[in-house]
Amino acid sequence: MASSSNIDEEGIEKKEEPTPLEKHVMFFDINKDGVIYPWETYKGFRKIGSGVLLSTVASIFINIGLSGKTRPGKWPSPLFPIEVKNIKFAKHSSDSDIYDTEGRFVLEKFEELFKKHGRTNANALTGEELDELLKANKQPKDFAGHIAAKSEWKILYLLCKDENGLLPKETIRSVYDGSLFEQMSKEKQSKKHRGKSSS
Repeated sequence: MASSSNIDEEGIEKKEEPTPLEKHVMFFDINKDGVIYPWETYKGFRKIGSGVLLSTVASIFINIGLSGKTRPGKWPSPLFPIEVKNIKFAKHSSDSDIYDTEGRFVLEKFEELFKKHGRTNANALTGEELDELLKANKQPKDFAGHIAAKSEWKILYLLCKDENGLLPKETIRSVYDGSLFEQMSKEKQSKKHRGKSSS
């Protein structure tokens, strides 16, 4: 039953705005049913320009790693679904804490990341600075959390670095507010259409 705080003046239940962390993963919910299956994760990675191998590995790794955490109290599923509404429970350790425990964006932590590590360029990270960031965030004996963080950042760097090997601050910001993947998908579609029109 909906709480009184979620009911408007006309007695209609208000739909809560998704958190930035939920928006971050909603792109991969292809059919928008609130559940992300491995084949949807795969399709999402393909839509943003990832190759078949990376998309396959990422979909297996992500869904196996996150499914159980987002389905508290439920039996494990062989289909490894991820429930979007519970994605906050899948927040791993050894991360930058730019999302808080509720999945909200913490601007201070985001700016702090660049103050600490953006030495070459105040508005971007180099590959070397990214490695330093991962090393600084790694918690003792936290192998799983470190691997998860490293995988996320390395894939982002691989797909989004510019011609100078820099990962722009605005690109990283758009990861956290949930808009990057839609932008990348639209850019890929635009390039595909331009390629067809020129051939």
